[in-house]
Amino acid sequence: MDQFYLDNAALYRTLVKALKPTPSPNTVDAATETTSPDMVVGARIRPLLGEDVAAGFPCAVFPRTGQKSVVDIHDLYNHPRGRPILKSFKYQVDSLFDSQTTTEEIYGNLVAKLVSFAWHGGIGTLFAYGQTGSGKTFTVNRLEQLVAGTLMDGTLEGQRKVYFTIIELAGSSAYDLLNSRKPISILEDSFGVTQLAGAEEHCAQGRAEVMDLIERASSFRQTAPTLKNGASSRSHGICRIRIKNLSADSEGMLYLVDLAGSEAARDVVAHGADRMRETRDINMSLSVLKDCIRGKVMADALELGGGPMSKQRKPHVPFRQSALTKVLKHVFDPASSRACKTVVIACINPSLGDVGPSKNTLRYAEMLRVVRPKTEEIQLVAVSPPTGANAPATDSKAMQGQLGLATRACSRNLSPNDAELPFKKRIRPGMVVSWFPAPEVCSVLGLLEEDVKLAVVLCPAGAVSKPVKDALGNLVNPEDDRHADSEDDSADGHARYLCALIVPGLMARAYELNLWRQTVIPLGMMEKEVILQYDSGTRYYYISA
Repeated sequence: MDQFYLDNAALYRTLVKALKPTPSPNTVDAATETTSPDMVVGARIRPLLGEDVAAGFPCAVFPRTGQKSVVDIHDLYNHPRGRPILKSFKYQVDSLFDSQTTTEEIYGNLVAKLVSFAWHGGIGTLFAYGQTGSGKTFTVNRLEQLVAGTLMDGTLEGQRKVYFTIIELAGSSAYDLLNSRKPISILEDSFGVTQLAGAEEHCAQGRAEVMDLIERASSFRQTAPTLKNGASSRSHGICRIRIKNLSADSEGMLYLVDLAGSEAARDVVAHGADRMRETRDINMSLSVLKDCIRGKVMADALELGGGPMSKQRKPHVPFRQSALTKVLKHVFDPASSRACKTVVIACINPSLGDVGPSKNTLRYAEMLRVVRPKTEEIQLVAVSPPTGANAPATDSKAMQGQLGLATRACSRNLSPNDAELPFKKRIRPGMVVSWFPAPEVCSVLGLLEEDVKLAVVLCPAGAVSKPVKDALGNLVNPEDDRHADSEDDSADGHARYLCALIVPGLMARAYELNLWRQTVIPLGMMEKEVILQYDSGTRYYYISA
């Protein structure tokens, strides 16, 4: 096949030059659809190597002008009844990086967000995937250095301890690259958590030490020459970074995964029995990885999509079928409660001689983009409850219905007129406020002194018809002041409101709403309005910037 491309290279260039691809609609309708925010798929086109140019292979991969993140691949078809014809294929990803893009730009666009996410308690995972010789190891090695710089230079907010573990997976075997490639075991503990038994974890003290760890691990990585790459990675390399937040007793995880290169039939013609066994193991583990990522994204889209998707059967995620996906069980396990974000970078060889594997890589990358219906942002607001004898009791289920909690929620919903008023003049059910209780109140409510004190307004205290006690044990609406809380009192700070507490969650900067923990807050104790947004992935609220 290579000889066919070389013999017809001039014709190929002429056909490509004369081709004017017609714009085609994107695979995602921006008005009604979106891709999963927790799975970002990018593609990097490697520069055309000098050896390809010297051999006479033209470029076959072209980013489309005028359409963002769309790439065209032009292949030459050996027609049996005439001269060769040109066949074009279009693929779309979330982010496309051409041959002029630096790794630093890729880091800024995709990976920096993963680092920040893991720093604040989430699990971030990066995969570099592609044909052998497409630049995966080059990309991941540089990204590891940039990640280390960000983690160690002190620019991220807060103090953390950072631990590094770097392992290699070759078939069903695993090795610790920071301990002279010592064999380790991949086991599940009694809690279902995957453990790297025998792998050393190194607490990083500075950027120079991290660079030394990365270089040491690279020296032990298993490589071998192949037809397409003189130093092909014959294994999967996984750099696991554990970020411990001592003040919040929580931790985030960041995985940087350099996958072994996939190989087509033309790449293995000169392989012996051992090399063929390696190739079979590599392609099998990559196939399982593809099924796991696809299944997980489809499961997430099914859970959040609603509509016709909600009637589909939940897909199976086979994460126990390979050592690679066992290590990354937290990413794929549907039962996992941890928040995960994943970035896949598909590395592409642009040479016409590699057009077949490049199409396969982009086809795989495009499959990972699971489209789901776009959900409208629903406001966290409530209709003011009726007052007097017909007012309902303020139990948790009733308040949940009033507050309209939903998949994506924001605590602000102002009309143009209300936006101009001071916040104490527009107190309403559903508003989130910060307040400053007395120390003894904090003690009773179990609030720490350093915590941000937040609460969501439920209703005026006088609107509750039945005797209700708040979290302090006090009556919310004693008979002698049932009607003391009126709109006229709001100006002088004497009005009181029944509120539900919002307390810190397990993740950093995250909050959860405790509707069953209620207290009465005088208007004078309210400091300001706070805008919260609900994240359905973590099931926590976050203060909006």
